[in-house]
Amino acid sequence: MKVRVTPKGAARLLAHHPWVYRSDVLEGPDSPGLYLVQSNRGVLGMALYNPASEITVRVFSFQDAEHPLEVLLEHLRKALARRKPAIAQEPGGAYRLVHAEGDLLPALVLDYYAGHGVLQVGSAALEPLTEALVEVIQAEIPLHSLLAKNDQKSRSLEGLPLHVRALLGQVPDFVMVQEGSIQYRVDLAQGQKTGAFIDQRDNRIRLGAFAGKKALDVFSYHGSFALHLARGFAQVIAVDSSVAALQRAQQNAQANGFTNIIAKEANAFEFLREEEKHGSLYDLIVLDPPAFAKGKRDLERAYAAYKEINLRAMKLLPSGGILATASCSHHLSEPLFYQMLAEAAADAHRTVRVLEKRGQGWDHPVLLNVPETHYLKFALLEVM
Repeated sequence: MKVRVTPKGAARLLAHHPWVYRSDVLEGPDSPGLYLVQSNRGVLGMALYNPASEITVRVFSFQDAEHPLEVLLEHLRKALARRKPAIAQEPGGAYRLVHAEGDLLPALVLDYYAGHGVLQVGSAALEPLTEALVEVIQAEIPLHSLLAKNDQKSRSLEGLPLHVRALLGQVPDFVMVQEGSIQYRVDLAQGQKTGAFIDQRDNRIRLGAFAGKKALDVFSYHGSFALHLARGFAQVIAVDSSVAALQRAQQNAQANGFTNIIAKEANAFEFLREEEKHGSLYDLIVLDPPAFAKGKRDLERAYAAYKEINLRAMKLLPSGGILATASCSHHLSEPLFYQMLAEAAADAHRTVRVLEKRGQGWDHPVLLNVPETHYLKFALLEVM
């Protein structure tokens, strides 16, 4: 059976964007699965298909083939092969082994934590293929354990149940991950996302090269940036609104032998305003907020929120001070991100130089045809 799409849907696929929404599907099978997609222009590719999902078509190959599953599994093998050298070099590290559309494997995420894997399946068409996926994973990257952490809310949109269960081996309560010169604890089952935020790994390591008297890590979560800063700064203040997150940050600090990280429970916006009132200054500030814009309708409000925290942070930096600032909202594009920073600098009455434009790690590949895959922006700025 095949899926037929409208000319509008066909235009998206011909531009090699893999998604077609329900409104642009003319006809298709009644149940999810792997199917050929076609229009009046012929076959357009092979896709994960779910008639109950708003994103009804997720193409994984823009060619025709007799055995779609084998094509999908070959994409998986290639994705794993690209990460093998990094794992061989640092088996105790953390890496994204599969980055969904970025690896031509829509709705599939696989992360590696020091020999343990965490898998997330986000498509009803992919769910029955879990066993076949696991066979390939175990053959290519032998793991001590593999956890299916299928508790993401997006599964509900696919009509899938939420669950967390072991697929291979005995999943530990936590693992210690090596990241550059530091270690941090990852709770595979209970941590956010698949356990940690691997996409910022290279940016965190980069900040370990800076030094000074006082640094500030805002939206610190488990203190990942603070840990890297602690070697070069006399004092690092880690700010988060979650007591549990700050407790984990303190555990991570102890595991690395750091006594110069101070955890502060506070609302980030209020904390930055109060620090400005008190005339506080920091040599380096990290802003790593959650996604303020989860949808297009949130963009205006999110833009204002990003501008507010960056403006406040710029006022807390002396001449030569460094601002490391991020946005993980893909709706806030890179041009908008730097426009926001320019407006924040103007309103803060600061001259700010861009030292580096950075983003998500190499293991979170970006497809130029799919702007949604480029979600993390990270800027290193210097106040003049």
